[in-house]
Amino acid sequence: MKRVAIIGVTGAVGQEFVLALDKHPWFEVKQIAASERSAKKKFVDAIRDPNSGILKWHLREPVPEYVKNMIVDSVDDINPDNLDLIFSSVESEAAKDIETKFAKTTPVISTSAAYRYEADVPILIPGINDDHIALLDVQRKNRGWKGFVAPLPNCTTTGLAITMRPLLDKFGAQKIIMTSMQAMSGAGRSPGVSALDITDNIIPYIPKEEDKVRLETGKILGKLVDGKIDPAKMKVSCTCTRVPVLDGHTETVFVETATHVDPENVKKAMQDFSNNVSVTGLPSAPKEYLMVNEDPTRPQPRLDREINQGMTTVVGRLREDTVFDNGIKYVLFSHNEKMGSAKGAVLLAEMLYKKGYI
Repeated sequence: MKRVAIIGVTGAVGQEFVLALDKHPWFEVKQIAASERSAKKKFVDAIRDPNSGILKWHLREPVPEYVKNMIVDSVDDINPDNLDLIFSSVESEAAKDIETKFAKTTPVISTSAAYRYEADVPILIPGINDDHIALLDVQRKNRGWKGFVAPLPNCTTTGLAITMRPLLDKFGAQKIIMTSMQAMSGAGRSPGVSALDITDNIIPYIPKEEDKVRLETGKILGKLVDGKIDPAKMKVSCTCTRVPVLDGHTETVFVETATHVDPENVKKAMQDFSNNVSVTGLPSAPKEYLMVNEDPTRPQPRLDREINQGMTTVVGRLREDTVFDNGIKYVLFSHNEKMGSAKGAVLLAEMLYKKGYI
């Protein structure tokens, strides 16, 4: 069993890590850490409001037994010498300092944006850009680290990049226009999006989100050449919005390809890709990595968020687009707190473990 720690354990993403690592066959949580406010407390006490007694546990599933009485350490008390891997869910200015400190000795898999745009840091989605893993060796050499930092993409990028991989490989995708309808949980819990803001409403702007999607999609789908990523030659234009949905991001996507495509060919390309994806058999990998639904009313967050424990990207309304010369359009659904966050990070850890990086 590999010894792991979770940093930022009391937050929404940290709690997802707690759940994703419950009874994991390869990874055992040995240490958990959060802010000084939570340090020295049992986990259940650290997430309990001291005034009301309310347990601030954000997930539908109960708190796993293994973590209830674990003592939350401060970040400074984490001893990387006793660990094989650190999961970081620190969403703050402190993330880069924290991840830099630990990566000197220990692999760090992160859900934060702190390192995403560094030239020697790959943004990895298991099964999508596995060849970029070799950049971790460049990163170690450049920085003199024994460990590394491997960040996940923004959760809005995840579903788009997954669906675009077979389109780019088979048909030469050239332009993308995407509009996202993102769940409230993606905004975090505190301060996040208040109920009075989002109820009966759509918020048409999410700070920095559109630039993240544009940059990350090109980087993820690019090619690793001579120790550097050459971004994919696609133009990406997107509008990111927040909608009154609890969990799961829905995106409408328009794609122009280099060659003519029809919905049946795209469906086959997506299904073939899913059937042969590299992560098949890993503990957190879904039975269907990418699913194409024929029902014109799908995907829907309420119906599709629990498919394969939130690890499947669902595509629907696949049809030709007549505005682009060679156009296809579809709707996708991706679970922002599962595949797009902690559980996706655990899947990445599994892949890196199998390849000898952990």
